[in-house]
Amino acid sequence: MIIAKKVFVFDDNRDILDLCTFILEDAGYEIKTSETANDIEKQVSDYMPDLIFMDNWLPDLGGIQATRALKQHPDLKHIPVIYFSANNDISSLADEAGADSYLSKPFDIAALEEIVKKHLS
Repeated sequence: MIIAKKVFVFDDNRDILDLCTFILEDAGYEIKTSETANDIEKQVSDYMPDLIFMDNWLPDLGGIQATRALKQHPDLKHIPVIYFSANNDISSLADEAGADSYLSKPFDIAALEEIVKKHLS
């Protein structure tokens, strides 16, 4: 039996979460979503995904702080984090956060699938 790779998507926009869920489940991945980065370490530890998408604008703890927290955690720092945002300065935000890569919004389906494959193959 093939075990599906797990992707965790953090975004405060429910439409984006629904879109990512639809696209990635259709591509054979298991998806979990969250609209907040509260208790980021616990949320991620409870699911232990193979890949994380992190929005820049998250309530309370922003995407940069959330990504940094994950990258400083000994049990979670190995999980690739893809920063995604509509911000024009996304590459420097991703660098500042310590993310492994980034995806600009709006993104097309092919770009989303491509970046997931790249990090999960």
